[in-house]
Amino acid sequence: MSSQTVDLLRQRLSALQPVSLTIRDDSHLHAGHAGARDGGGHFHVDIVSMIFAGKNTVARHRLIYDAAGDLMRGPIHALSIRAEVPGAV
Repeated sequence: MSSQTVDLLRQRLSALQPVSLTIRDDSHLHAGHAGARDGGGHFHVDIVSMIFAGKNTVARHRLIYDAAGDLMRGPIHALSIRAEVPGAV
C-alpha cells in the first residue's frame, strides 16, 4: 500500500508543477503509533515549485493538502512538508 500511496501522492502533487519532488515513506519510524495502527502512513514531502512564490508556509501547506485531497483522510496519517521556491533551496 505504501508505494501505491507514494505514487498517488506524486500524481496529485504534479498539479503544483514541481521542478523537484521527493516523497519519503517514514511509516516504519512510527510503528505502533495510533495512526499507523489504523493503516495510515507517515510521509515526508520535499517539493520545489514556482507556485509557492509569494506564499507563506501555511498557504504552501494548504496547496499541498488540497492537492493530496482524500489521501489525507485515509492512507496518509501524517505528512511532513518542506515546500520551497526555486533558488531558495
